[in-house]
Amino acid sequence: MTGYYDLVLGLIPAALIGVTAFLALVGLSLTAALPAGAAVAAAVMVHAMFVRAPVADDVRGDAARSDRRQSGPGGRSSV
Repeated sequence: MTGYYDLVLGLIPAALIGVTAFLALVGLSLTAALPAGAAVAAAVMVHAMFVRAPVADDVRGDAARSDRRQSGPGGRSSV
């Protein structure tokens, strides 16, 4: 089964090459098209790392529950 991050790994070079080739074909110089393609590829990576971070929900939930068990009233340690 293809997951989100598998698609992202394929989309990074596709965005870099595809956007660069498209902009070069419509008349933009290669030295101007390449940074634009790199910016799109970087945006895909930023989205994958920060918008849809690769953190399991169970791990985040377990950590929050264990912090609540160890703390007393008001979030302070009861020890």
